[in-house]
Amino acid sequence: MAKTLLEMKNIVKLFPGVRALDNVNLKVEEGEVHALVGENGAGKSTLMNVLSGIYPYGSYEGDILYNGEVCQFKTIKDSEAKGIVIIHQELALVPYLSIGENMFLGNERGSKARIDWDETYHRADELLRQVGLTESSHTLIKDIGVGKQQLVEIAKALAKNVKLLILDEPTASLNESDSQKLLDLMLEFKKQGMTSIIISHKLNEISYVADKITVIRDGSTIETLTKGVDDFSEARIIKGMVGRDLSDRFPKRTPHIGEIAMEVKDWTVYHPIYEGRKVVDNVNFNVRKGEVVGISGLMGAGRTELAMSIFGRSYGSHITGTLTIGGKEVHLKTVKEAINAKLAYVTEDRKGNGLVLTNPIRVNTTLAKLDKVSNHGVIDRDKEVQVAEDYRSKLRTKCPSVEQNVGNLSGGNQQKVLLAKWMFADPDILILDEPTRGIDVGAKYEIYTIINQLVAEGKSVVMISSELPEVLGMSDRVYVMNEGRMVGEFPIEEATSEAIMARILQTSGKGVSNND
Repeated sequence: MAKTLLEMKNIVKLFPGVRALDNVNLKVEEGEVHALVGENGAGKSTLMNVLSGIYPYGSYEGDILYNGEVCQFKTIKDSEAKGIVIIHQELALVPYLSIGENMFLGNERGSKARIDWDETYHRADELLRQVGLTESSHTLIKDIGVGKQQLVEIAKALAKNVKLLILDEPTASLNESDSQKLLDLMLEFKKQGMTSIIISHKLNEISYVADKITVIRDGSTIETLTKGVDDFSEARIIKGMVGRDLSDRFPKRTPHIGEIAMEVKDWTVYHPIYEGRKVVDNVNFNVRKGEVVGISGLMGAGRTELAMSIFGRSYGSHITGTLTIGGKEVHLKTVKEAINAKLAYVTEDRKGNGLVLTNPIRVNTTLAKLDKVSNHGVIDRDKEVQVAEDYRSKLRTKCPSVEQNVGNLSGGNQQKVLLAKWMFADPDILILDEPTRGIDVGAKYEIYTIINQLVAEGKSVVMISSELPEVLGMSDRVYVMNEGRMVGEFPIEEATSEAIMARILQTSGKGVSNND
């Protein structure tokens, strides 16, 4: 019988106005990959923050037993000393330091008086090979892609003699190839005796890598499923997460498509820093009233650069081409001009560029169109509260009040606030860049429903997504982008995963190179 490595008993964690964890129990056996799943706000990350000492002993109720010993971690250093290492969704790497410097930051090789750089880089190179990276440890973090940065974080954990590795949404920002490499690495570590806990919303990845799945809902443990014993299907996992069967992942919609709302012709964009580097190459596409147009492509295809360059030239240099909105050619040189032209861009980076995390829901909701809640430059707070309350109700945002800081919301609820912000600006055309990235299946369904409501009102939606099922499930038409160029267009009846990937592969190596 396998040895129990970790047991968390009756964990309770309170925040002001919220019972984040309510008598949660978790048991993890030595050498297994154990998945934690649940909707956004279910308490998964909170539980792992309790385990790792980010929420210190005394700030929660319950017991943590690790290797049969009761643990009372006051800091993250305490848990790391026991071999428990957590890798967060937002990578904790310093871009302008080398890989080696990052790997031993706070865990330096040498004496208190002097860092042994030879040992640092030699050991870093050994660990990089262990996770399958061929880069030199002298390479700066900014010069490698996000997939490799994720592997550097794992190598950094190995440098701390990790015995229990916790991965929080490790593939959220990775393409399919990098995601597969990371999952296979986890299975390789399992063969070597390492224990892992993975939090992910990608249920196909969970089914592939996990030995057991513990479902958390509304801060409580619902059940633990075991591979080979219980039903491990996505439908079964979803039922545990949301408390009901979700027979259709995408809400039904009968499209009523009208005339062309926006058209882009011969659109070319150069990199803002590297002169002469073309990132969008002679792109043509359009979207009609009442239509959802999907733009599919691999990471690095140039989709985000295209969207931002259209939205008030918020990205790029030497932009050329024609943009037509409502049948009239427009020249949108600033974000304000784009908003006034009834165009909105919902960024893929809601925490970095979309929301002000330290401000309340009320402030974030009205941020894109302050003139609608102000008189002579003075904000009418009562009107602002009413607007925020209306969108809170309309989008079913879960929060104690609209005065709660957005940074304290779950990912799915942050995404709803971001949508509310742009819906309040009353656009006719919305460009949604990865609108469901990092949110659970239940919250995704609610976002899809909002998109359907928008196009039912006659608005136009351009949806950029790296998830092919999402593109195929929501779009009326699909464009395929690769290496800065539009390389295909499909009516939804002809769009398949195979057709899209075939178009990408057929055109690879013939366009520009860039980072999406």
